[in-house]
Amino acid sequence: MSRRLRRLASWGTCALLSTAMLPAAATAAAGTDARPAPSPVAAAAAADPAYDVLVFSKTAGFRHSSIDEGVTALRELGTANNFTVTATEDAAVFTPASLAGYEAVVFLSTTGDVLNASQQTAFEGYIQAGGGYVGIHAAADTEYDWTWYGGLAGALFRAHPQIQPATVTVEDRAHDATAHLGRTWQRTDEWYDYRTNPRTTAHVLASLDESTYSGGGMGGDHPIAWCKDYQGGRAFYTGGGHTEDSYADPAFRRHLLGGIRWAARLTEADCRPETGYTSLYGGTGTTGWKQAGPGSFAESDATLTSRGGLGLLWYQAKEYKAYSLKLDWRQAGDDNSGVFVGFPASDDPWSAVDNGYEIQIDATDTPDRTTGSVYGFKSADLAARDAALNPPGEWNTYEIRVEGERLQLFLNGQKINDFTNTDPARSLQQGHIGLQNHGTDDDVSFRNIRIKEIGGTTGPREGAIKGLGSKCVDVANGSSADGTQIQLWTCNQSAAQKWTVGTDDTLRALGKCLDISGAGTADGTKIQLYGCNNTGAQKWVAQADGTLKNPQSGKCLDASGNSSADGTKLHLWACHTGANQKWVLPG
Repeated sequence: MSRRLRRLASWGTCALLSTAMLPAAATAAAGTDARPAPSPVAAAAAADPAYDVLVFSKTAGFRHSSIDEGVTALRELGTANNFTVTATEDAAVFTPASLAGYEAVVFLSTTGDVLNASQQTAFEGYIQAGGGYVGIHAAADTEYDWTWYGGLAGALFRAHPQIQPATVTVEDRAHDATAHLGRTWQRTDEWYDYRTNPRTTAHVLASLDESTYSGGGMGGDHPIAWCKDYQGGRAFYTGGGHTEDSYADPAFRRHLLGGIRWAARLTEADCRPETGYTSLYGGTGTTGWKQAGPGSFAESDATLTSRGGLGLLWYQAKEYKAYSLKLDWRQAGDDNSGVFVGFPASDDPWSAVDNGYEIQIDATDTPDRTTGSVYGFKSADLAARDAALNPPGEWNTYEIRVEGERLQLFLNGQKINDFTNTDPARSLQQGHIGLQNHGTDDDVSFRNIRIKEIGGTTGPREGAIKGLGSKCVDVANGSSADGTQIQLWTCNQSAAQKWTVGTDDTLRALGKCLDISGAGTADGTKIQLYGCNNTGAQKWVAQADGTLKNPQSGKCLDASGNSSADGTKLHLWACHTGANQKWVLPG
């Protein structure tokens, strides 16, 4: 049984534990924000199954005096949270056979060139097979000449000012590494500047407020902790951990534990890059929102928690058309709630039920009425839902993406439902959004509600598709003849580079479709332009990791030879999430 299935089995069959049974690190106060005591509804799920973590702290440059304290802290976290720690500075452990025994590998303030070529290859294989990486502090001051590692870590060290206190802004309070923190976190540490900003390739969990300390050099957008899916594996990095005192801080320890749990696949999170969202609720009041019907939502710690009902807290300030709505939610136990979309303005909560669509939150019910379903209309893909779902007591993230009459639902970054409205009495193309407070015994909380409008239109998205080297997907010579090769080319805004992302999962240019020659499935099969025929060879589904997958073949759109040169042919290839399989769609 896989570690993820073991995790599901452990919480799916066991009752919730009380907060008294949580490890001390999990219940410690975070930072200096004035916050209420943790509620009993924040009880942890059943204990994690046992797993193994390798802590690697070899240094070939500056050596941090806090490494010993870091190893001790990680060992103590392991003892309290059911994972074993093997600590080493011997790079000989980086072999395929040895690494296969670990759910996560921690680079604890490593510096310089610490792995030889064969060891690097072994670590790449480990990550590509689904392994987990956790980088702490000077892990970003490591392996500057190994491009692959720079992508894994997310960004590499450039400089730092003196050790001093600073305010950390917590951007994501759903990830297990940051869910225990307030909106800000006061810490003293050595604050790194990085050579690049990881925000476009990683999901930022926390950033530094450069106005609160001296010497910050990243221009005001200064990520300090992040996560990302990388070539089949998972990567978490935190810039904290220079000082010995860091490893005695319960909040920092819990931060590390959350990163390890996520990297080891004991918990789920949406770690896709995120930019361009507008906050609808972030903890500074409910301006623009209105309660319809009985019950209410209590507001505490930048969190809305349902009380009584059946009612609806709806955003009356604006109707939305095409958009991506993201929000974080947590159930206390077997509780009921939902997110409503596409309903007209009304002070009657039943209007949303009768005229809109509910994205359900309910731990136990029939498939079309449980978590991830479009209530009463379409069940989630239950296998995908179960693999992505965190249990009651832990936070989850929904993305509800509405384009025209199509609604796609992502749970913790994984697509679990794809629904198209065909009811003439309802429409997703315009309406309000709302949160349900279901009843007296239902206790569901929401955080960080944000929205991004898509292109200002309800129709298909149109524009360039960009890939490796920021080159554009191009129809060779602008020819619309069947069989014309699809290639990479310098972006030039021509019709040969204008693609329409259809609601039927097609990609269209020059009146025809992006097609797999002969409906082939072999690596290297030509990608061509061909008359649209609604076959599986013309379906392309964007994945959370940035790839474009053809469901019929199970393979991905790929730039041959990992090249960005003009004229590079696109072909079909087994998905590996390398840079030559990452695509940015319009809109």
